[in-house]
Parts: sequence; C-alpha cells; structure tokens
Amino acid sequence: MTRAAPVVLAAPSGTGKTTLAHRLVEGSNRFVFSVSATTRPARKRERDGVDYHFVDKSTFEAMVAAGALAEWASVHDCLYGTPRTELDSAALRGEHVVLDIDVQGARQIRESVPEAKLIFILPPSVEVMMERLKGRGTEAPVEVARRLRSALDELRAVPEFDYVVVNDDIERCVAEIEAIVTGQGGGKAGSVPIENIEVFRAGLARILDREFENANG
Repeated sequence: MTRAAPVVLAAPSGTGKTTLAHRLVEGSNRFVFSVSATTRPARKRERDGVDYHFVDKSTFEAMVAAGALAEWASVHDCLYGTPRTELDSAALRGEHVVLDIDVQGARQIRESVPEAKLIFILPPSVEVMMERLKGRGTEAPVEVARRLRSALDELRAVPEFDYVVVNDDIERCVAEIEAIVTGQGGGKAGSVPIENIEVFRAGLARILDREFENANG
C-alpha cells in the first residue's frame, strides 16, 4: 500500500496559512489534522485524545528522547509536538496529515519524515501581508514588529522547501496544494528566483525601519 505523505505548510504571519490548512481539511476527506501532544493544561471542553494528547513535562521529554515525536517546539513555556503514531496511522488510511507549523518544525519533519511534502506559502505582496497583519486589530505594534522580524528570517528558508505557493486567492491556492499532493502540478521552490525573495525581504525591512523602529520586543 502506498503511504500518504504528510503535508507541511509554513509561512510568515499574515499569509493565511492557518485558513488554508482548515480549508484543505474541511474540503476533502483526504486531508486531516493530527492530534498533537502538549504539556499545556486542558482548557474547558477540551478532551484528551481529541483536541490534544495532554501529558506532563516528564512524559513529553521521554517521548522526545524515544524519538516518538516527528517534530516538537516550546511555545510560551509549554511543549507541543506531533506524535509519529498520528502520522503513521493517517498514512496507512491513505490520509494526508496537514501540519501548520513554523520553519523550525518543517526542518524537523524533513529529517524525520523524508517523504513529507514541504510547501512554503507566500503572500502576493508586502502590502497585502501588512494589510492582513494590521487587519487583525488584536496585536500591539511590538507584536507586529516581532512577527515581521521573524518573517525576515523565515523567508531565507524558502529554498529548503519543495514547493512555493502564492496565496493571492484562497480557492486557487487550495487547488494548487491539492495538485501538488496528487503530483499534478505546483511551483517548485527552486523555480522562485532568490532575487524575488530578497526584494520581498527588503520591502519588509523598509517597513520595519519606517513604521516600527521604536517597537522593541
């Protein structure tokens, strides 16, 4: 039986990555989310094994030591990770696990699950990315500046990915990701000139200097 490969989506903030991930899962029974392990306490109405696998820190660390996690990270003093068993069981069912993770997590997946399809999502322009970030209206300038600085680093990682998709239209973008997964299309990461990425980064740097020079964090 051919195993279905996990699909990794990584992108700077303001790209619509999480929305894309949900549209993929909600629009087709070929795509699923995995249940992550976490040391975060369960919130009201969250169920163990459904929303997360809730474990204590020592259990999580034992999972890391045993190689039981395909990727993991520390976020706000809590640990989160993707159990290999989640990927294996979905693959055997012919389902592609969609992983909405950062560049560091994508690198871990590349090492632990070589057959995974790594897709970097780009916004159509710096201006659109800024509109999406500011449109949230929930983050202070210092947080927006932090996300922009992270984006500058994340964009350097584009050549490490298998494919690049520009999220200029969500329906077209979802269709392109589906085509990549079925082997029927998609823009190879190597086909995106480094010069284009550097122009994008330069635009972000100018905005940081002009609008957020006093936002430290």
